[in-house]
Order: sequence, then structure tokens, then C-alpha cells
Amino acid sequence: MKKILIIASLVLPLAACTQTEKGAAIGAGSGAVIGGLATGNVRGAAVGAAVGGVAGALIGNANEPGRCIYRDRYGRRYEAAC
Repeated sequence: MKKILIIASLVLPLAACTQTEKGAAIGAGSGAVIGGLATGNVRGAAVGAAVGGVAGALIGNANEPGRCIYRDRYGRRYEAAC
């Protein structure tokens, strides 16, 4: 029962967030876990959370409705309204 309550308390607040906010939260959480496990200390967890949060926010922002990522004929990527 405790596991269900913990999972619900972590997932339900994300229901009203934008894709960018969800991506940042998920990225920071998973980055902290991976960084902490990989290094075995708090500093690694903090760095993992920072890197994961930024990466998650960028991925979430790219998934926002109304914004698409395109490639021009030279292979460069750019973001514009769909």
C-alpha cells in the first residue's frame, strides 16, 4: 500500500503540467537516480539531476503541441510552428 501511495504522490502532480515540465521532472528524477547509483555519492546524484533535468526539458519542449522540428536541405535542424 505504501508503494502505491508513493507512486501516486509522484505521478499525480505531473498530470496538469506541460510537456516541458513533465520532461524536466522525469529527467531530473531519473538523472538523480542514475548519477547516485553510478558514483555512490550525493554529488553524482546532484549532477545527474541537473543534466537529466535540462535534457528532459529540451525533449519535452520539442514535444509541445504547435512546435515541430524540421531539417533544411543542408541537414540543419530548426524548430518552428507546425
